[in-house]
Amino acid sequence: MVQNPQTPPILFDRALLHARQRRAQALGLVSFLLDRVNEDMADRLAAVMREFHAAADLWTPGEGLTALCARLPSVQRVELDATGAEKLPFAAETLDLIASALALQFVNDLPGVLAQIRRALKPDGLLLAAMIGGDSLNELRQAFAAAEAECEGGVSPRVAPFADLRDIGALLQRAGFALPVTDVDRVVVRYANAFALMQDLRRMGAANVLVERRRTPTRRRTLLRMAEIYAGRFADPDGRIRATFDLVWLSGWAPHASQQQPLKPGSAKASLAEAVKKAGKS
Repeated sequence: MVQNPQTPPILFDRALLHARQRRAQALGLVSFLLDRVNEDMADRLAAVMREFHAAADLWTPGEGLTALCARLPSVQRVELDATGAEKLPFAAETLDLIASALALQFVNDLPGVLAQIRRALKPDGLLLAAMIGGDSLNELRQAFAAAEAECEGGVSPRVAPFADLRDIGALLQRAGFALPVTDVDRVVVRYANAFALMQDLRRMGAANVLVERRRTPTRRRTLLRMAEIYAGRFADPDGRIRATFDLVWLSGWAPHASQQQPLKPGSAKASLAEAVKKAGKS
């Protein structure tokens, strides 16, 4: 069967993601990344000089975005359901603010979800979100790839592909957001070994949910070799390993006439060439 080129590829098993997030919650969620995002979210919202009356928290795991609840009297929380559906329950132009933390990296159709968010926002409404991106877990990706190539003669998908700043910025523009902004907060966490890192990922609900993941248990020899390679390449002098998490922040506004607009081509009143000449003479 030929795949429809207009249909986005299915990378993530979102029903499995839901199950693993529920399991992590039951075990005791490891929340240091979510706590950091909550603190930063509060600071970013405090810098926005306007009132939000209708807000939603989209798919944030755990207890959600406490930063929103602290500022707003009422927040509509949209939790990931058991099917992992990506259709949003918002009517058009009904929300002033949609926020999300550590969820959008597991979306199969991110352009489609951003377009739905854009439609749900009132004019001059704000999207503010943080997602895992960039070079996150690159150390674990490299160590697993090297170990599998050496021990099993092939490589299987272990760590999800993450979008970078330019990709996300382009998607915001494509979805019709005005004044799109992206930036990254790099967090480097140190662990005793690779197995401690993997335990944290399980208790974040962020273990491998790739559709193309290996369905059989990983061989003990491969796991031990992965940990050895990880320690050999990414350990500090004290023996503890490093794990990188890039928290990519994205924001954009639903267009409104009051927003700052770019100048029309040819409307500049000063010549760049003249400015360069004057600078050269001074």
